[in-house]
Order: sequence, then structure tokens, then C-alpha cells
Amino acid sequence: MAKLTKKQKEAASKIEKNKLYSLKDASALIKVVASAKFDESVDIAVRLGVDPRKANQMVRGVVTLPHGTGKDVRVLALVTPDKEAEAKAAGADYVGLDDYLQKIKDGWTDVDVIITMPAVMGKLGPLGRILGPRGLMPNPKTGTVTMDVAKAVQEVKAGKIDFKVDKTGIVHAGIGRISFDADKIVDNAHEIIQTLIKLKPTAAKGTYIKSIYLTSTMSPAIALDPKAV
Repeated sequence: MAKLTKKQKEAASKIEKNKLYSLKDASALIKVVASAKFDESVDIAVRLGVDPRKANQMVRGVVTLPHGTGKDVRVLALVTPDKEAEAKAAGADYVGLDDYLQKIKDGWTDVDVIITMPAVMGKLGPLGRILGPRGLMPNPKTGTVTMDVAKAVQEVKAGKIDFKVDKTGIVHAGIGRISFDADKIVDNAHEIIQTLIKLKPTAAKGTYIKSIYLTSTMSPAIALDPKAV
């Protein structure tokens, strides 16, 4: 097990062991324990009482964070020529089709989100082995395969994120930056937690929200009280 640095020990000492914090208190504390010289990402991890191996217990969705993620999201719009101007005007960082498809085939994936149209999905299919593992494959369920390209680009730029429970039953998501006011971290965390609650599968039995942790890039995790969110 790796040894903690002096800063990590100092940060850990500020978090009470075995204590479950309210969302408000945890959001304030995360700003206190963060010590990196850069603007750390604030992440949330929610462990759900589901079995992701069963299709009727899969939890996946999208949420628009009230205050955005604090990250400059790089968007690639893979669209036909008649949609290029629309995508550019909406703020897409990269716009085109065949040239970018070739770049992806050659290994380029330096984007955060890919938005495309239904007519283009056939061309993207063969690239699934490249895009899938990186979470970049567009999906109609997350709004990244649409004819309203401009709206999709604007929503992603404004803080719309998609999430999916992993094989261990945990949903991970970036919900802001340490530079955010604590109240903004609260609002963003509350939004994704409430969205997860609304998506509870009918097949899920017992406790649904099992645990919630708030972390920043370089700091220890803070356990939240699921009943106080």
C-alpha cells in the first residue's frame, strides 16, 4: 500500500473517520481538504443496490448540471455538410465527417463528446472498438445522436453529462471544480443524485442508494449520509 504524503495525511486528518456527512457539510469540507495547486475536479461516486449484469437493473441516463462541470468540453460534431454551419454556430470545436472518421481510425480521440446524426451512425459502427472503451460512442439515449445538432452541442457545452452504472454497481461523475462555491457543488451533486433516484429500476430490491462519496482529484473521499442529500 502506497504511503500517504504529508499533505494527504493533513487532508485525511480533517475528515472524521466513520462519519457520514450531509451534502452541504461535505461540499464545504471538500474545499478545505483540497491542497493541489491546480483547480481540482470534484467527483461523486454513488453505489447503487442494483445488479448491472441484469438488463432490467441497468441504470443509465443524462443530467444537466445547474452550474456546469467547470470543464471546457471538447465537442466533435460528425455531420453532413448541410449541418456543418449549424454545429459550428452552436459551439462545436470540431466539425466534419469523412476526414474525422479517418482520423479516428488512425487513433485520434482527443475529444470529450461526439455528437452525430442518425444517418451517420452506420459509418460509426466499425469504429465502436475505438470509441466504445473511451465512452465516446454516440447514443440516442444520451441525446448525442440527433437531428437537432445545435441543441445537442449547446446542452453539452452548458453542462449536460451522461452516466452509466459500472459492473460493480457504482456511478461515477465529475460534478464541478474546487474553485466552485460550496453551494454550486451542492446543487450539482443534488441534481445527479435526484436523477439517479428517479431512474431506480423497478426490479431493484432493498436499499437503492447504498453509499455516496465526494472526492477531489488529490484528496481523500468524504462519505455522505444517503438520507441527508
